[in-house]
Amino acid sequence: MTEYHIPVSGGGSLWCWDTGGPGGAVILLHPHSGSGESWPYQQPVLAAAGHRVIGYSRRGARGSLAGTAGAGEVADLNALADHLGLGAFHLVGAAAGGRIALTHALAHGDRLLGLTLSGSALDLPAPAHLDALPAEFRELGPVYRAEDPDGVAAWLAIHERAGTATGSPPPLPRTALYPLTVPVQLITGDADPYCPPSRLRRLARRFGSPEPFVVAGAGHNPHWERPETWNGLLLRFLRG
Repeated sequence: MTEYHIPVSGGGSLWCWDTGGPGGAVILLHPHSGSGESWPYQQPVLAAAGHRVIGYSRRGARGSLAGTAGAGEVADLNALADHLGLGAFHLVGAAAGGRIALTHALAHGDRLLGLTLSGSALDLPAPAHLDALPAEFRELGPVYRAEDPDGVAAWLAIHERAGTATGSPPPLPRTALYPLTVPVQLITGDADPYCPPSRLRRLARRFGSPEPFVVAGAGHNPHWERPETWNGLLLRFLRG
């Protein structure tokens, strides 16, 4: 695995890791609560399946410099893909990372082979009452918190190191949510307070996409809480 600091507009830089290899590229976009460190359960599995796996911290998150406002999150993602010499790639966005991923797909669908959005309430603001809760209660489901305290502690360590990504994207206007020209997969946890299954099913109809997948026993971070299930869904989609 190789690590980079990729310069972007406005004096910023993106900390990026890249497993390399000749396989199809998959870029992972982290939640607002995380960073490029948020994918330890995905990186080795995707790489073992033959993919070139890439993750990065958005401006202001761990290892990345915010700089000035720059040209925006989508321009940063394009700069990273250009710097790494990528052609078309798969894009995976979790939670707030999904808003960036969708915005990129709407503007640059020709660069994408497929789009996976996980726990992303794309046009829905976060419920205000969640702000008063500890991070692990907002982000991780009750089943996971009860059954895996070590996993919760590991997640919290990454969250506390992550800092705060600048320019976290606001909800997308509903007029932006039209059928995409790129294949899309939607995933959420059955206990996700930000993106409950009923909400995601309505979004799927707006996209003209297949029925979303609901991961049992997971909250807002099913890629962390139920990685075997989540990875299986992603790998099947990548193969398709």
